[in-house]
This record gives sequence, C-alpha cells and structure tokens, in this order.
Amino acid sequence: MKSIRQKQIRPESSQLEIIIVGAGLGGLGAAIALLLAGHNVHVLEAAKEIGEVGAGIQVLPNCSRVLIHLGLEEALKPYATSPDMSYINRWKGDVITSWSYHAAAKTLGTPFWDFHRADLHRVMMERVSELGGKLTCDSTAEDVRFGEPEGKASVVLRGGKTLSADLVIGADGINSRLRGVLTGKDEPPTPTGDLAYRLLFDTKRMMGDPELRGLVETPQVNCWIGPDAHVVNYVLKGGELFNMVLLMPDDMPAGVRIAHGKTEELLAFFKDWDPRIIKLIKLAPSVDKWKLCIRERLDGWSHPSGTFTLLGDAVHATLPYLASGAAMSIEDGAVLAECLSRIKSKSPAEIKRALAVYEECRVGRTETIVKRSSWQQYQQHLPDGQEQRERDERMQMVPPPRGECFAFRDPEIGPWLMGYDHVRDVDLHWNSVTQPQKDSHP
Repeated sequence: MKSIRQKQIRPESSQLEIIIVGAGLGGLGAAIALLLAGHNVHVLEAAKEIGEVGAGIQVLPNCSRVLIHLGLEEALKPYATSPDMSYINRWKGDVITSWSYHAAAKTLGTPFWDFHRADLHRVMMERVSELGGKLTCDSTAEDVRFGEPEGKASVVLRGGKTLSADLVIGADGINSRLRGVLTGKDEPPTPTGDLAYRLLFDTKRMMGDPELRGLVETPQVNCWIGPDAHVVNYVLKGGELFNMVLLMPDDMPAGVRIAHGKTEELLAFFKDWDPRIIKLIKLAPSVDKWKLCIRERLDGWSHPSGTFTLLGDAVHATLPYLASGAAMSIEDGAVLAECLSRIKSKSPAEIKRALAVYEECRVGRTETIVKRSSWQQYQQHLPDGQEQRERDERMQMVPPPRGECFAFRDPEIGPWLMGYDHVRDVDLHWNSVTQPQKDSHP
C-alpha cells in the first residue's frame, strides 16, 4: 500500500536543528524525511561539487515504498526502468530458475525500479531543496564535539569552522570518519575477499547481435552464478544504457578501494563462461573495479548525550548480493525521521528515546542483511559439485523452500525484506522503548 508523507507543521519548541554529514543516498533520504517531519536540516558534503557518479542501482519494493512515502514517485518515474523478469543462470548459460517482478510488485504493492544512480541522487537532492533544506559542498567534517554547547553537538570542519546543531547525523559512508569519532577507535572496513567490476555502455552496440538484443528489448535482470564469481546485468534509462557488474575474487592491494581495471583481466577470468558475457565485456569502453568491504556490527549507533547518531554504510555496509545496501540506508533515514516526528519537545530525554527506538528498529534488520548477503556470497560462488547441484535443485522447487539461494523467492527472507513498512515498524517499537539504550561509548 502506498502512502505519501505530508510536511508536518511543527512549533519551534520541538523543531530540531539537524546537521547531516554526507550527501549520499542515505544522507539525502534522511534529509527529505526529516524536513517532512518539520525539522530544519543542513547537509554537509565533503566533495567540492556534486557530480554525475555511479552506475546502476536496483530499487526493491521496500525501498520504493519509502521513496514514494517521501513524495518522489512522480519525479522518479521518467528515470525508472521496471524489469519484467529475473533469471538465475548457471555460469555456462543454462537457466536455473526465473521470477516475475511484475507479479511480485502486485503482491507487495510497490514497484521494482532500476535507475542510473546519478538520476536517483539528483531527484533526491532537488527534493531536499524543494523542502527548504540546505546543502553545502566542500565541507569535510573532521570531528564532532558532543554536548558542546550544552544540549547540542558541534561539527568541526577542515579549516577550523564549527557548526552546531541539536542533532548531528553521520551519513559519511563505508569509510566513515565519524564512526571512529563515536567509538574512539580507528576501524577500517573489513574486506570480503571479493571485488566488483562495473561496466556501463550504450545498448545500441548490442542491437545488431541476436544473442544480445533480447537483453535490451525486454527489461530483465540476469544473474549468472558459478565458481568463485557471479555476474548481474540489466538495462537503464528505458533501455538506453546497459549496466553490468562482475563479482570475482579480490586481487587489489590492501588499502586500495578503487582502481582502473583491464578488459583483458575480465576476458581471461570469464573465458569459459556463457559466451554472451564475453561479448558484453568486449563492448565496454573502460572498466573500473571496487574492493568489496563490509562493516562489522556496532553496539550502539548513538552518543549517550542524544546529540549524535549514525546511519547507512557507516554502521552496516554490506555486500551488494541482496541489492539492499542503499535501501538499508534510505530505510534508516526514514525510520529516524519517523521517530523524531513524534517528539513533543527538544528535551534530551525525548530525543534520546527517539534515538533508542530508531536503533531498536534498525540494528537487527541491518545485521540480518549483512549476514545474509555474506551467505549469498558463499552460495552463489559454489564450485561445481554435489552442493552446487543441491542448491540448484532447491531454486527449482515449487513452492520454494526456506533458505534457498534466490533470496527473493525464499518464503522467509523475501517477504521480510521487501514487505518492510518503516512506519509500522516504529509503531511496533514506540511504546516498548521507554529509556535510552545503555551507554556503550566513551
């Protein structure tokens, strides 16, 4: 069921001044939701300017439900591609199973969308401006001083400038500096042993090949799974662009997160896979690769003063094997804003309670996503053999069994993942949390 949030008119006595550090999808989603909740929001972004970055992103119904709730549906529709089907293929190309996105969307009540990340980001940024939010680039947060001045937090920017707010939100991504400020520890992300090659090219180059044309003419998501690797691809911008991600063993030096890749590396690794993959690799004008890391569980996302909290990849960065990393960040912001929409004053006790409910709603869900995505890594990269054959047999069972590899079909994980309603979640937890969670930070 779709619901659209109307902007809340809030008295000054309960209207928070909020700073969000980071203008990624999670930070912008939080900004929109908090502005709709009647608070004042200033987003700080380290980059000197917001550019057209990224490639494809899959938006599942749990995420589209939030985006629609935030009033973004009409602005996003021109940039959205709605896939018809999902196909899971063996690495040689034979189909293991398929699944209808349209049928699932009817059941779940909200759509599956595929976007170029830059389009989604731009529409969200425009919504922040439309709602009266402020966004400042070239603003790198070096530190946060909790409870300074009293009842507030102060963000110290590179160069020494200080900005104060009732609440500071760290949405500064997987390499979060503010996570370390909160915990007092320098904890780099944890490598997973995989990297991702991301390819993006014009679909006109595919239309002359009868083996590739069908991947464009009927919007679909294809996934090939095989020994130590898997490949995902789908069209963007109504069929104008083709997005392909190839997940394989990490060969990047420690500490290097992004690097230029070589087509020859991909062709050598995937030489025995479905010939269509080889053809697609050869169409890419350039290839870059990203080291895939996660963030380990953090016990307590908020400072005991109630003036600071974290969201998104800063606390729960995950492998992209459930297409849920950005969605979890956007859900975080929506839940946090829903909690803060219910405060009646700016008292520390009320804000702490709201932050406690936020964590109660989010910690378990995001931890499950991280763990299940890591399990997907193992399952999707099985070598040929008995375990692989049993995995494939489970994916063909009707009805699908619990714990099968294709997570969207899994009767336990699929509805739980994609049927999520953030308002209902806050409703369920609001009266069960009466006091802030126990202090777990210095």
